[in-house]
Amino acid sequence: MLNYFFKKKSRLLRSSNFQHVFSNPCIKSTFQINILGRSNLLGHPRLGLSISRKNIKYAHKRNKIKRLIRETFRLLQHKLISMDFIVIAKKNIIHLNNKKITNILENIWSNYQR
Repeated sequence: MLNYFFKKKSRLLRSSNFQHVFSNPCIKSTFQINILGRSNLLGHPRLGLSISRKNIKYAHKRNKIKRLIRETFRLLQHKLISMDFIVIAKKNIIHLNNKKITNILENIWSNYQR
């Protein structure tokens, strides 16, 4: 039975974890989103978010984007390879609707599937 939870073990929480990914990333990007990835030895993928106030001014818009990213990751995490991912949202993501953002994320996640 598949587990669709987004538990604490699936999150990048420490600065050192983020630095590990930033030091030598594998990058997939679109005009709206960058996803940086680096393999880990944990046997499961982990997710970190970097959505700056400079790029997306209003908190409710940043939170909406974070929710969409977490949701697509949560649903696809059992298909992903064992990597640490950092998702970076760019300015023009706010012009897209939820369905379009979800489609873009699913397409990018498909590059990292087993």
